[in-house]
Amino acid sequence: MNEQDVLLRIEIYSDVICPWCYVGKRRLERALGQSDGVQAQISWRPFQLNPTMPEEGMDRTLYLKAKFGSLDAFGQMKEHLLAAGVEEQIPFAFEKVLRTPNTFLAHRLIRYVEQQGRQDAVVESLFRGYFTEGADIGSVPVLGQLAGRAGLDVAAVESFLRSEEGTTEVKAEETAGRKLGIHGVPYFVFNGSLSLSGAQSPDIFLSAFQQAEKRS
Repeated sequence: MNEQDVLLRIEIYSDVICPWCYVGKRRLERALGQSDGVQAQISWRPFQLNPTMPEEGMDRTLYLKAKFGSLDAFGQMKEHLLAAGVEEQIPFAFEKVLRTPNTFLAHRLIRYVEQQGRQDAVVESLFRGYFTEGADIGSVPVLGQLAGRAGLDVAAVESFLRSEEGTTEVKAEETAGRKLGIHGVPYFVFNGSLSLSGAQSPDIFLSAFQQAEKRS
């Protein structure tokens, strides 16, 4: 990193079943690609949109009806998401998603790979698996496979997920996020002082980078 480069710490509170989180990831990446001299250190933090979801997940259609009131109501949001997906080169395939999973295991996996510097690659693999292939990311074997695509040892990942390791830490991180007043994701925290909610445009992210630098 050159002397004129700015190191920007970005914490992203997200859930891997949140399509806007995937869109937000892409828009943040675009902003970082357009920034001049900003080097980002990105950390993904847990936020379960459905903390009471059964461990085995539930039928996708039943979930959508319960959450949105009707499939038509979800259909309206889906059109916006598909348009955003085209813009951000995300081929959303919602018709392939048959179950809405409990995401706690996925969050444990994301925290586990942080120590190996593989968070972003694993998060990308989880998003892609769920939203473009309909992968059941509440399943240990599926999580192992998706982590393997990101360069992780599949057997080690599955062994970790079948243990209780990281459970307390993930719960503590999620509690910390809720204490920040987070009610929805994606939610971005820059240098621990400036926050931004939602899948904002690259221009908004660029402005946030500048504000965070001034506060540092």
